Amino acid sequence: MSGKKGEFGLIVKLLAAIAAGALLGGVASVQVMDAVVSIKHVLGQIIFYAVPLVIVGFITPAIARLGMSASKMLLTAVSLAYMSSICAAAFAAVSGYLLIPHLSVPTTVENLLPLPKPSFVLDIPPLMSVMTALVTALLIGLAASWTRAETINKFLRELENIMTSIVTRVIIPLLPFFVGATFCELSYEGRLTLQMPIFLMVIGIVIVGHYIWLAVLYSIAGLLSGRNPMDVLRHYMPAYLTAIGTMSSAATLPVSLSCARRSPALSKPITEFMIPLGATVHLCGSVLTETFFIMTISLMLYGALPSVGTMILFIFLFGIFAVGAPGVPGGTVMASLGLVTSVIGFDPAGVALLLAIFALQDSFGTACNVTGDGALALMLEGIFNRDKHLEPNADTSA
Repeated sequence: MSGKKGEFGLIVKLLAAIAAGALLGGVASVQVMDAVVSIKHVLGQIIFYAVPLVIVGFITPAIARLGMSASKMLLTAVSLAYMSSICAAAFAAVSGYLLIPHLSVPTTVENLLPLPKPSFVLDIPPLMSVMTALVTALLIGLAASWTRAETINKFLRELENIMTSIVTRVIIPLLPFFVGATFCELSYEGRLTLQMPIFLMVIGIVIVGHYIWLAVLYSIAGLLSGRNPMDVLRHYMPAYLTAIGTMSSAATLPVSLSCARRSPALSKPITEFMIPLGATVHLCGSVLTETFFIMTISLMLYGALPSVGTMILFIFLFGIFAVGAPGVPGGTVMASLGLVTSVIGFDPAGVALLLAIFALQDSFGTACNVTGDGALALMLEGIFNRDKHLEPNADTSA
């Protein structure tokens, strides 16, 4: 099957799952929702169990293949992720000072229908956390490149093939069902009909901001690499839709890898290094969103926008927290709550409203995150593979 047919098929499945989930949630009984919630729980356990394995299985051999340039590439990649996050936050802050004073947004929403607790619970704890997997992959990959360990490198290549099989045969086929169950829950609770219209204006502004920031990232990547950024971006629709449903950069990782591998503008080592790494350290869309929402809530609840000095301090610290935040639903906002209370000065009411509004758009912020990873990968191509000496992606038949 060609890459283009594979992308189209996944897009159709994801869109069908979103539509079916939203329709079912609108008419489902408590008993039906009990089954949906239980199924989603099990699927989520399987997907999140596999995420650390995917990180180790792809990042470690990718670093080992890069050899002595791996350390420099790692530092560059993390620096690019940090710069992307703080610049996205600065863009959101400037936009907030210009736009938020002219907005009028209600602050409360009631009458949401509670979800039933799953009657069937099957917990499958991951072998390690996402951050532990990332550090493990980085250390083993770097050590393997430093020592030129032939046996370990052979093992890592076989591990990469095994994880590729798990991703293509298990994880990606399960994702449409997980996405559909998520939208079924949102529809059943009433969030799609009650909460979304209330904050539509603010969320709409944020989503436009995501697209602007992605355009900036891919433009810079195109200039830096000397390659057409559309050769990367045009493959990302399946990952974008998957992220909307999973609300998790980590859970979307298998699809993100599949999309990036179809790009002729990216090499295999950089693809399998940057895309899994970006799922953990590059959360530009979530950072942009939270910054704008914090300013909006500050005006709504406390009568004034944060000062410029406060926002500058918050942005530089927030970038560090974003690099370390887990790529799971709500990971960015949860990691930054200490900053929100100590630097911005939110009380419990402000924190609760931030969590509520952030949850409404979390899927779109995540979609921006994973799509932006492709731009960072293209930037690394311009820095480390401008002469195209690294092995090209194999799956470029689209």
